[in-house]
Amino acid sequence: MQLKILIYISFILVCLNINLVLAQDCWSSFRNNQALTGFTKVNTAKSYKLLTTFKTTDAIKSSPIFCNGNVVIGSNDGNIYSITTTGKQNWKFSAGTSIEASPLLLDNVVYVGSLEGNFYAIDYKTGELKWKYKTDGQISGSANWNLASDKKQKNILVGSYDYNLHCINALTGKTVWKYESNNYINGSAAINNNTAVFGGCDGFLHLVDVNTGKAKDKININNYIASSVAIDGNKAFFGNYDGDFFCLDLISKKIVWQNTGYGTFISSPAISGNYVIINSQDKKVYCFDKLTGKSIWIFSTLQKIDSSPVIAINTVVVTSNDGRLYILDLVTGNKVWSYEIGSPIKSSPCVTRDFIIVGADDGKVYIFGVIK
Repeated sequence: MQLKILIYISFILVCLNINLVLAQDCWSSFRNNQALTGFTKVNTAKSYKLLTTFKTTDAIKSSPIFCNGNVVIGSNDGNIYSITTTGKQNWKFSAGTSIEASPLLLDNVVYVGSLEGNFYAIDYKTGELKWKYKTDGQISGSANWNLASDKKQKNILVGSYDYNLHCINALTGKTVWKYESNNYINGSAAINNNTAVFGGCDGFLHLVDVNTGKAKDKININNYIASSVAIDGNKAFFGNYDGDFFCLDLISKKIVWQNTGYGTFISSPAISGNYVIINSQDKKVYCFDKLTGKSIWIFSTLQKIDSSPVIAINTVVVTSNDGRLYILDLVTGNKVWSYEIGSPIKSSPCVTRDFIIVGADDGKVYIFGVIK
């Protein structure tokens, strides 16, 4: 009996270890999880070396994803690329117009929208089109996903400049429901249990039932929300175009704390432990206490920041329009390492156990590896 118990425990530990390795080796969406926290269970190295670059024919605003040794990223040249970590192209899919959104990888399918308003499902291995879905406005934000009420079907959520949050059957590409806001939707919808949370140019934070598409509530923020919300427990964290940063309780629908007087927030926040971090167009990276909103540290770059930070276990990875990739200490905000690419970086970093990957305005994908 004891032998069986030991075998069972060993099996569970092996499974947990496999899942941890997979989590460290994959970055499958814009913010790495459905709550859009921008966190990864990775210990970054003290320094990195540039392994290779891959050249597209226009600027890159899209943020990369990575899994099973392959990078997928969009370009303003109208193509979605799959490349290896050695810079070899696996495939290229032509969308016909700029791709600014980060792809989403789910069940070996890549989901991504274009500025023309088309949303594509593409085979991750071959680059072949599985289906195309048409919205009536540009798609700037990345997609998210949720499990349908039957606990079997997966649905894709994506916002559009047609004012709608679209819920699409992941398998068929058919509309499940549409929720109409009052203006453009720029960011991604964060998922909290059965609720999708997102902001838009109408100045409201919207809470939508993911199963029905019906509004649960909307909270007036009084200014554009141009980025995505990050959710931790029952708290939503987000910035607006006027330079205000909020913590909002999703149960009471009340603002817990609010900080004002910063530059425009295009960035989405990252959350880990008691730290909430967000980049601003005033050239700074801000770290706040999650519970109180008190400033913990500020790090200055040389140009505005449009991209979103990533929190690893003890560090923060940041890109800036000053053309640099930074690694900062999570606790102090001190610079651990930086690398000057020399071209503005609007792409948010993809961070895995062995790589940091970004795109830049010079049209190149930069793949950094750990110095061993």
